[in-house]
Amino acid sequence: MVETVVKIKPNYSRSFLTAFVRMTEIEICSSGYIVYIIINRNTRIHKRNYMQEDNLKKYKAACILLAGGRGERMGTDIPKQFLAVGRKSVIEYTLSAVFEWKRMDTLIVVADEKWRKSVTELIQRVIPEKISFAGFADPGKNRQLSILNAMNELKPHMEEWSYVMIHDAVRPCVSADLIAGCDALLEKGCGVMPAIPVKDTIYESDGGACAQRILNRDLLFAGQTPEFFDFNRYFEANEALLPDRIMDIRGSSEPAILAGMRVKMAPGDEGNFKLTTIEDLERFKALV
Repeated sequence: MVETVVKIKPNYSRSFLTAFVRMTEIEICSSGYIVYIIINRNTRIHKRNYMQEDNLKKYKAACILLAGGRGERMGTDIPKQFLAVGRKSVIEYTLSAVFEWKRMDTLIVVADEKWRKSVTELIQRVIPEKISFAGFADPGKNRQLSILNAMNELKPHMEEWSYVMIHDAVRPCVSADLIAGCDALLEKGCGVMPAIPVKDTIYESDGGACAQRILNRDLLFAGQTPEFFDFNRYFEANEALLPDRIMDIRGSSEPAILAGMRVKMAPGDEGNFKLTTIEDLERFKALV
């Protein structure tokens, strides 16, 4: 029996499903919390919900994986998160890393429609049994709106008291120890971010032509992902910035800080670098 896994909006008609049986190419049809079905050549439709066995089930620990970037700064035709390094794509390395978060019980990916079919196939191969795949959220006009889009998809399915982890698909080297260190600091109403002390002398300049003053590097830290938050407090913090202020956000922890949430800092890792330039990609290739 040949089976094809597809996803559909819950309100699609049975005639629409029947039409799928006659097709050889199955397209990804929707995003967000959706129903998956398995269609086989005997035209029987078996409803299977990869998101959850019970629609009433609530989740306590969600991961938002940000994979909506277009790779413009790296100058590649393929977004860097989907580039092949060795026998895997960058996003596959990242998925293996984030699955080390022991609390995680659901995953949502922010990705452009073009890449969703291949990402779905990848996730179906590698996702642990205990984790439900929540589907996709649309990329926003900026990174923070992408996060809020994902949280809007997740919110109806989260426990009142729950956590969210936010990670960049282009940070494939995050370690299990770093994730565990952040998780150990999690508590209600707070956030946690990994950070490393700034080593270089940092100057402030208006436009880069002249140095205006030196900043006290003893007070400066470079933030990394994954970042962890009390889901509902963080959701409210982001909504409070709509419609305009959210466009000025420069880091995932900033909405939490603006909302008065305590954001703890866990020890970061120099090896948890982001693939932004060709040099970063070459560094990662040397590690694989």
